[in-house]
Amino acid sequence: MTTGNGTKPRAAWIGLGANLPSRVGGPKETLEAARKRIGELPETRVTAVSSLYESAPVDAGGPPFINQVLRVETTLPPLSLLEGLQAIELAFGRERPFRNAPRTLDLDLLLVAGETRTDAVLTLPHPRLHERLFVLMPLAEIDADLHVSGLGTAATLLAQLMATEHGQDCRRLA
Repeated sequence: MTTGNGTKPRAAWIGLGANLPSRVGGPKETLEAARKRIGELPETRVTAVSSLYESAPVDAGGPPFINQVLRVETTLPPLSLLEGLQAIELAFGRERPFRNAPRTLDLDLLLVAGETRTDAVLTLPHPRLHERLFVLMPLAEIDADLHVSGLGTAATLLAQLMATEHGQDCRRLA
């Protein structure tokens, strides 16, 4: 995949989560439909899909989340990719009444290969990636050797978090 201006694709990792039903069904059906929509974004194709994981909400109440991580190849700039993800969230009824509220769909841009940034709109890598089992377990499943800028590999970060009193419940679904 190359754009008309010769931009080469690069990998990006996206976290998916849902714990409320959407217009397409329950959280599992929502994630399946969202994966398809992500693959339909311009200049973007899904190249790896983790298993589904179930996790308890972090810092909030509500039903358990179903989580997953995708790797995509894209020529979109990070902000354009983020805008596409936010449009997909809205299409599935995402509302933001308060931080960590239950949601029909949550799409987080976790990492973009070769990109680090911190501004009011986007921080890459995601600032809490290394603190969340529901991100690290599926990320390490599809890309254990992925180096997270300034932190280590996905597998190392997962092992470090598992060795602490993290207080998070997360399990891979069959």
